[in-house]
Amino acid sequence: MGQMENQTSNEQHIQRGLKNRHIQMIALGGAIGTGLFYGSASVVKTAGPAVLLAYLVGGAVIFFIMRALGEMSVDNPVSGSFSHYAYQYWGDLPGFMGGWNYWFNYIVVSMAELSVVGTYINFWLPDIPIWISALACLILVTMINLFHVKAYGELEFWFAIIKVLAIIGMIIFGFLIIVFGVGNGGQPIGFSNLWQHGGFFPHGLQGVILSLVMVMFSFGGVELIGITAGEAENPQKSIPQAINQVVWRILLFYVGALTVILAIFPWNQIGLTGSPFVQIFTHVGIPSAANVLNAVVLTAALSAYNSALYSNGRMLYGLAVQGNAPRIFARLNSSGIPVAAILTSTGFTLIAVLLSYLNPEKVFLYLMALATISIIINWAMILIVQLKFRQRKAQGQQKLAFRMPWHPVSSYISLLFLLSILGIMAFIPDMRYSLYIAPVWLVCLYVGYQVKKRRG
Repeated sequence: MGQMENQTSNEQHIQRGLKNRHIQMIALGGAIGTGLFYGSASVVKTAGPAVLLAYLVGGAVIFFIMRALGEMSVDNPVSGSFSHYAYQYWGDLPGFMGGWNYWFNYIVVSMAELSVVGTYINFWLPDIPIWISALACLILVTMINLFHVKAYGELEFWFAIIKVLAIIGMIIFGFLIIVFGVGNGGQPIGFSNLWQHGGFFPHGLQGVILSLVMVMFSFGGVELIGITAGEAENPQKSIPQAINQVVWRILLFYVGALTVILAIFPWNQIGLTGSPFVQIFTHVGIPSAANVLNAVVLTAALSAYNSALYSNGRMLYGLAVQGNAPRIFARLNSSGIPVAAILTSTGFTLIAVLLSYLNPEKVFLYLMALATISIIINWAMILIVQLKFRQRKAQGQQKLAFRMPWHPVSSYISLLFLLSILGIMAFIPDMRYSLYIAPVWLVCLYVGYQVKKRRG
């Protein structure tokens, strides 16, 4: 009980500097990554035009997961997010494992995004070594995160604006090509490509099911909304608004953008002649389409790293407040920033990048496999903790300001869906080995908890 009281006293020093527009754009940026610009081609190859259904189904499940997290975040807006809720409503071990799993997951995400930043910069400046570009971006983003939380919120706000405008531009230009034939000699392309070339289900229902794995991974990061709750100026208003808008965002940015792409280009030709994003801008007479795309994906990578470092610092801070990490990480500066937690997370990101350079294939491959399985663990824990949260609230007869719809059926259906994703991964060779790593990772977390418990 003393630790929970300590949590409350520490939370009073976390400054609520994130405005509603920051929360909205952080939520939006979390759902839009480089996967939409480059990764969409591989997903389309798996399912064809029917991949649109996979995004709709995956988007519905993500909505329920976010509502589950939002229900707890609005009731108790703290830094540490679902790790704190797992600690409070489930127990010490789940809180420990959930927090460290989330922290490590974003260390790997940070490593991945940072490693590609140098590649994007080399597009314009090929003579600069990749590691120098990556290091410069790491230092810049770290410095921004060490200032007031408003600096992070403002940077992420503009990062998200760039991504949003790029996607909206692609949808608008694509619509002009489809309906009016702009850039195609005045001949409208129409929507026939959605059902030609093998039909809407060229690989049958099996293709749609297999594509669900990659579709769900593309949504990784939306749970960042819960992390921001501890520093939102008005979490009771901004968090529900951000979560409720997740559905239409997914419909507009994923389903809308992919519908345009699949209508313009035959699905079996996407990815063969470069990014469809570049091709659409080239179609309407924008010669610098490649430069536009490179600027957008660079922004997306920096945005992902910025968000990952922010969430890592707050999660490590939350773990320290719980007593599940060294006390130094619970220290805040005068602006309410967990400096030690942020710098330590940055340091581990550097180590991961160095390891990836020493043995890029094996080290990077295994760490990314661990990251993908960690995402599923994170989401499953959110749903399980929300069920336990409801049980606790039912005993006290407390009314909730923001409720998850169709509880508890929606929670159980979402959990079954995540379990099915693990089953699907067993049939995908590139994903299968992550299922072997997951138990080892969970055992390592359990051992770490036992060591901490004995020392404590």
